[in-house]
Amino acid sequence: MTDPIADYLTRLRNAIKAKHKIVEIPASNLKKEITKILCNKGYIWDYRFIEDKHQGKIKIAMKYSNINKVNAIKVLKRISKPGLRKYTSYRKMSRVLNGLGIAILSTSKGVMTDKEARDLKIGGEVLCYIY
Repeated sequence: MTDPIADYLTRLRNAIKAKHKIVEIPASNLKKEITKILCNKGYIWDYRFIEDKHQGKIKIAMKYSNINKVNAIKVLKRISKPGLRKYTSYRKMSRVLNGLGIAILSTSKGVMTDKEARDLKIGGEVLCYIY
């Protein structure tokens, strides 16, 4: 697999389109951090890390509206790709959907949202946009 983050986002996107309540994704430290951010920001209900002999799995409970069964995540967009990395400084960081969405960055201080990176005044690699 050449791009595990794109695979992670695609699995989430497919689960949303198929209206699955739970999705299992192969785990990595970066995927675990992204999952924690998604849960903290309210895009998913819950998650659980399952250890096994190999790399482990992440079980994610998707979040849907009770009224019209619409998912909390509308768009998952991969920004920095293996063939073309995208980096930004905290000064040039653009707001996602005018502040309604989040950008997930990989920084020297770890994986965080664009707002957290702006507050800490650090830039990094823009992994994805979620709104």
